[in-house]
Amino acid sequence: MTITFPGGFLWGGATAANQIEGAYDQGGKGLSIQDIMPSGGMFPPVKGPTEDNLKLEAIDFYNRYAEDIALFAEMGFKTFRFSIAWSRIFPNGDEETPNEEGLAFYDRVLDELEKRGIEPLVTISHYETPLHLAREYDGWTDRRLIDFYERYAKVLFERFGSRVKYWLTFNEINAIMHVPLMAGGILTPLEQLSKQDLYQAIHHELVASARVTRVAREIAPDAKIGCMILAMPTYPLTPDPEDALQALHSEQANYAFGDVHCRGYYPGYFLRTLREVGVELEITDQDREDLKNTVDFVSFSYYMSVCQAADPDKQASGEGNIMGGIPNPTLKASEWGWQIDPVGLRIVLNDYWDRWQKPLFIVENGLGAKDQLVEVDGTRTVEDDYRIAYLNDHLVQVGEAILDGVDVLGYTTWGCIDLVSASTAQLSKRYGFIYVDRNDDGTGTLERFRKKSFNWYKEVIATNGGSLTV
Repeated sequence: MTITFPGGFLWGGATAANQIEGAYDQGGKGLSIQDIMPSGGMFPPVKGPTEDNLKLEAIDFYNRYAEDIALFAEMGFKTFRFSIAWSRIFPNGDEETPNEEGLAFYDRVLDELEKRGIEPLVTISHYETPLHLAREYDGWTDRRLIDFYERYAKVLFERFGSRVKYWLTFNEINAIMHVPLMAGGILTPLEQLSKQDLYQAIHHELVASARVTRVAREIAPDAKIGCMILAMPTYPLTPDPEDALQALHSEQANYAFGDVHCRGYYPGYFLRTLREVGVELEITDQDREDLKNTVDFVSFSYYMSVCQAADPDKQASGEGNIMGGIPNPTLKASEWGWQIDPVGLRIVLNDYWDRWQKPLFIVENGLGAKDQLVEVDGTRTVEDDYRIAYLNDHLVQVGEAILDGVDVLGYTTWGCIDLVSASTAQLSKRYGFIYVDRNDDGTGTLERFRKKSFNWYKEVIATNGGSLTV
C-alpha cells in the first residue's frame, strides 16, 4: 500500500520566535515573559533576564534566518510556520505606535521565504506576551488586553496581509488552563489564581481571537484565519463507563476552545462547568457578537495521548505531561515521558473533522530526543533513525485519515531546526532535522548540521508522502 497525499499539501516545519530568534535586546525589542522564564514554562519566573536563559540567544535565527530558510528550501518545504514576537512590534504591548525595526525584520524574513517559494504560516501570539502586560495588567485576566492585541494584529495585517495567507491567532490556546503564565501572560501563580480570573482570561482570549478574525477579513480578505489547539486524545483506562465518562470530560475541556472558535458560542457542557465552579463570566453584548466570527480552519499540535479513570487513586500524571492524564500502559514513551501514539493522530483528525467540518492543519508534531553529533564519511551528522521512525509512523496515520475523508491542509513538524524547549528551556531536547551546535550550558558554535532525517524528510516531500514506509 502506498500513502497518497493530496496535491498542494503543505509540507513544512514549525518554530516560535522566543525559541529560535534570540536577539532579545536588539532591534528595539521589549522584554517578553519568556525573558524571565529561564527554566521553561513549568517553573516560577525570575526578576529579569539571566545568563542561564538560553532563549536570550536561542539559535540566533534573528541573524541567521537566511541561512536557515535556505536549508528549509533544500528540504523542499512548502510552508514554514513561525511566530511574530509581540514585543518586537510593541515593546511594552500597550503603545499606540509600533516599532518599525521589528516590522522590518519580519519583512526580511518574508522576503527570504518568497525568494525560496515557501508559504508563510504565521502565529500572532506564541507564548510570548510582552512582559509589561504581565506585570502591569496580570496578562489576559485584564479585558484591556483585547484592545492591545487587536491593535497589534491590525498592524500585522496592514503590513503583511498581502504576503501571508495563513494566520493563527494564539498558540495552544487551551494550555492556559495548565500554564497560565506561558499561555496567558498571567503572573499570579496557578495555585493562587481564582477560577473566576482564570475563566475570565480564557474568555478575553477567545473574544480577542474572534475579533481579530473579523479584522483580518476586513484588511486581508484573501487570508485564512485559524485557531490552534493542543490536542491530546484521552482514552478510558478501562471499559468501565465511569472511566469513559471521565475521559469525555477531559476531552470536553479541550473541545470547548475549538467549539467556540468553530461555532461562535459557548457549548452547554462548558456553561455547566462554569456553574459548578461558581464562575459567572463578564460577557458583553459585543463579546457575543465578536464570538460569531468563526475560523476558516483548525490547527493543532499533537505529541501524545493519555488515559483517564474515575478512581482518584489512579490519577497520577505521566512524567513531563503538563496537561495531566494517566500514562497508557500499552504505549512506549519518549525520553521525556511523553506517550508515543501514532494512531492517536488519526483519531484526533477524524474526531475534529467530524465535530467541526473545518479543514485541519497539523502544525506541531515531533520527537524530542538527545541527539549525538557524529562523523560519517567525513561529514558531521546525527543518525536519528528513532526520529525518522516516529515521524514516518505518524505521517502514515495522517495518510490514513485523509483516506478516511478528513480534509488536511498540511503538516509542519515541530522544531524543524533544533530550538530551545518551551517546557524545559533545554537545547538538549532536540526535535530538528538540522542540528544546532549549542548546549544547555550555552556553549557551542551555533553551526548547523544536517541530520539523517533531513534527507529522509526531503524525500518524503519530494514524493508527496510516497516514500513513507507503511
